[in-house]
Amino acid sequence: MSTLPPCPKCNSEFTYEDGAQLICPECAHEWSASAGAEAAGEGDKVIKDAVGNVLQDGDTVTVIKDLKVKGSSLVVKVGTKVKSIRLVDGDHDIDCKIDGIGAMKLKSEFVKKV
Repeated sequence: MSTLPPCPKCNSEFTYEDGAQLICPECAHEWSASAGAEAAGEGDKVIKDAVGNVLQDGDTVTVIKDLKVKGSSLVVKVGTKVKSIRLVDGDHDIDCKIDGIGAMKLKSEFVKKV
């Protein structure tokens, strides 16, 4: 019996090792062999701000760079405080409402936890 962990995406038991990577032949998912235990809990993804603080739902953050709002002439200015953020999956990993602008998605690399 194999001592390799099952695939974190499809739970296939047929994973194999290719150098430092583990590969699933059924769904073609690849992950690091050293992070195999952490990859199994992929839903527990840690999202950090620009300076490395761990973000959680409900946190208050400050924008660290002027951000242009796509499709509009509005700009989110440096120092804008955003309350009650929600963490989501995807490229823009913060869902929030900004006073005067409305609902937005932000990247965690452009915010700092207060």
